[in-house]
Amino acid sequence: MKVAVLMSGGIDSTMAALLLKEQGYHISGLTMLNWDTGAAQAAAQTARYLGIAHEVVDLQEVFYHQVIEYFYRSYEQGLTPNPCVECNRHIKFGALLDYALEKGFDQVATGHYARIEWDKNRNRCLLKKGVDPRKDQSYFLYGLKQEQLKRSLFPLGELKKQEVVAMARDLGVQGIDKGESQEICFIKEDYRDFIKDQVEYQPGDVVDPGGRVLGRHRGLPFYTIGQRRGLGISAGRPIYVLDLDTRTNRLLVGEERYLYQDLVLIGQNNLIYLDDIQQPITVEAKIRYAHAAAPAGLERVGGENDRLRLVFGQGQRAITPGQSAVFYKGDYVLGGGIILATANRGADIPTVPSV
Repeated sequence: MKVAVLMSGGIDSTMAALLLKEQGYHISGLTMLNWDTGAAQAAAQTARYLGIAHEVVDLQEVFYHQVIEYFYRSYEQGLTPNPCVECNRHIKFGALLDYALEKGFDQVATGHYARIEWDKNRNRCLLKKGVDPRKDQSYFLYGLKQEQLKRSLFPLGELKKQEVVAMARDLGVQGIDKGESQEICFIKEDYRDFIKDQVEYQPGDVVDPGGRVLGRHRGLPFYTIGQRRGLGISAGRPIYVLDLDTRTNRLLVGEERYLYQDLVLIGQNNLIYLDDIQQPITVEAKIRYAHAAAPAGLERVGGENDRLRLVFGQGQRAITPGQSAVFYKGDYVLGGGIILATANRGADIPTVPSV
């Protein structure tokens, strides 16, 4: 079987390639050129070390349209984007996977800490958490369709990061002590500096839940729900961003207790474990990557084919439109979608809170 390992030059993709090579797969390295040439150069060096063929695929244009422009427009619309999810869906397991298949490869492999299981009874691929709870990356992969999962391998999913590092050290792999790659690969500074010349914005009022004007904001794209620092307001007590009202260009701030919501409306859903959600089910849900999964009910919203609603037993802090909500049953990823709005129980359909 011919496998293209999507290589970044880091330890995880390097070890994924090495493990597959030891298992007898015919492997080559593929690296996407998306923002700068650093990863391509590092990956080429790693491929030489492994003694495998390597190719750099120029995906700068599709990466810009699918990831960078999405990033800009999300902030412009008062949302907080998740570019890693979009990159996995459209680039790594989209354009790059398509390229690999055109070149005659059977599958692609990455260094993600996640697992794929084949359910022969239902004839479908299931996505599972990686065994290392501190490195599990299944959250970022919930958007993959069945055809993408069928063509993917995650050799590190059954390993813990410390095991991977120890194996790499024993084998003399270079770059072990290099720090973890940053979460957003194309941003080397504050995201506000990155977007400031690419989005439309104007200053507006900062108001409290009672409508009292507390000051002025520099533009809604430079704020996100839950933010405390950089508000430029002295309220005599800790205050946080509660909402970005793009209709009135107002930034709503208030005490931390207002950050907790228990209803979440979700769109652009992708289901992996099930074909559909016809009846309410109980799940564990994450509202961001670093969020601990919490029990919730998941149900379809009547009249909306692609809308689901999460009902948490307890309010969750700083649920942020634009981020992804991912649903789990134990180790299995049921699916996920984009957070559209939040509210507290009592409303039929969650809306952005007017506290």
